[in-house]
Amino acid sequence: MKVAVIGCTHAGTAAINNMLNLYPDAQIDVFEKNDNVSFLSCGIALYVSGVVEDPNGLFYASVEQFEKQGVQMHMNHEVTSCDIDRKQLQARDMKTNTTTNYSYDKLIITSGSWPVTPPIPGSNLDNVLLCKNFYHAKEIIKRSEPVENVVVVGAGYIGIELAEAFEENGKNVTLIDSEERILNRYLDEEFTAPVEETFEQRGINLALGQTVAKFEGTNGVEKVITDKGEYNADLVVMCIGFRPNTELVKGQVDMLGNGAIIVDEYMQTSREDVYAAGDCCAVYNNASQQPTYIPLATNAVRMGTLVAHNLVNPVLAHPGTQGTSGLKIYNHNIASTGLTETSAKIAGLSVGSALITDNYRPEFMPENAVIQLKLVYELETHRIVGAQVISDADFTQAINTISVGISNNMTIEQLALTDFFFQPHYNKPVNYLNQVAMEAMAKEAKRGKELEAVI
Repeated sequence: MKVAVIGCTHAGTAAINNMLNLYPDAQIDVFEKNDNVSFLSCGIALYVSGVVEDPNGLFYASVEQFEKQGVQMHMNHEVTSCDIDRKQLQARDMKTNTTTNYSYDKLIITSGSWPVTPPIPGSNLDNVLLCKNFYHAKEIIKRSEPVENVVVVGAGYIGIELAEAFEENGKNVTLIDSEERILNRYLDEEFTAPVEETFEQRGINLALGQTVAKFEGTNGVEKVITDKGEYNADLVVMCIGFRPNTELVKGQVDMLGNGAIIVDEYMQTSREDVYAAGDCCAVYNNASQQPTYIPLATNAVRMGTLVAHNLVNPVLAHPGTQGTSGLKIYNHNIASTGLTETSAKIAGLSVGSALITDNYRPEFMPENAVIQLKLVYELETHRIVGAQVISDADFTQAINTISVGISNNMTIEQLALTDFFFQPHYNKPVNYLNQVAMEAMAKEAKRGKELEAVI
C-alpha cells in the first residue's frame, strides 16, 4: 500500500506514527514545505516571553526519527497539483525547483491552515510579521529584541498571549481588533472583562472595535493606521485568524464555504481513498451538532490518529469535538468548552445560561479563591452545550469534565446530581459543578412558572 501524506504538523505526525504501527509494510511518502515536523505553535508566546529558552523543545517528532523508520520524507517540497481521479500528485523540490510525479493508493491531506492575510496597504513593509510556524517564531524573537513599540493585530488566543509576552519583555504594546471585546469567539463578556482590565492595568493599549486601514513607514513599519486612530509601531505581528490550506484540492472534494474539507466520522472525504485531518478540515461539533471549523492541535491529533486506523477499513469513528481549550494570561486561569451564549445563538440554538461566582472552599478555610463558572444549555432539551471558567486558582480541569458531559448529551439535571467528592481542601459540600447546574435548574423552574402564568 502506497500512502501519500500532504503536510506534517500535528495531524500528519499523528497519522504517520499510527500507520507505522498498524501497517509496517506500507510505503509512506510525506510532502512538507518546511524542513521540520510537529512544531507546537502554541509555544511561540512562551518563547517570546522567555519561559521557553530553547525553541527546539517545541517539537515532539523529527524528520530523522521518521526516516529511520522507513518513511520517505520529502522536506522542502511543495505539492503543486493533485489529480484525485488518477491518484497522482506533483511535488516541487523548493531547493532545486525540480518537479516530480508520484502515485499513491491512499491520500491523506493534512495540509493545515495559514494565517488570514487581508490585502492591507503596507503589509509588505519590513517588520510586519505573521505568527504560525517555527521560522515565524524565530523571526519574531530576532526582530522584537531592539524595538520599543509593538502592535499585535488580532485579539484571539495567539494575539493576547503575544501581547502579554511583549509587555512582560518591557515593550509598549498595542492590541488591535475589529471586535469590541478580546477573545470574542471563545468567551462571553463576563470572562473577557477581567482580562481586559488586567491588560489596561499592565499598560497594554486596547484598540478594540477598530479595523486596520494601512501600515505606514519608509523602510520598515512605523505606524499602524486604523479607522479610528494611529499607533506607533516598530514591529507588527498579524494574528487575525487562520484559514484552511486546501486550495490544492478545491473542486475535487466537498468543502465548507471557508474551504474546510468535509469528512465523515471515519475521516474520509467525499472521494474514495482520500482522507483528511487537522486544521484543513471541518469536524463534527457535539455542541452545535453540525460540522464546524475548529483549528486546534487537540482536534488535529485525534483526527490524524483516526485517519490511520480507518485507512483500510472504517473501524474507529470520531466521537465529535467540543472545541475545549484553556488559557493562562497573567493571573487568570481560563478554560472553555462547547458554545458560548453568543456563538450558540449564531448557530441557531435557543439557549439559557447560569453563572456562579463563589469561593471554591468553605468559608472556614483559612485560604480561599473565587471561581466564576458559567453553564450554557439548550432551553428546549436542557442539554448542556457550553461552559466557561475563570479564576486566579486553577479550575480549568472542571471544563474537561463538562466537555465529557457535552459529548454524552448530558442535561443540567444530570450534572446537578452527578456524584462529586467533597473535601474542604478542594471544594464545598455542593461542588461548583453541581452548584452551577442547580442554578440553571432554578432558572428553568422560574421560567416554567412564568410561562404557565402567561398561558
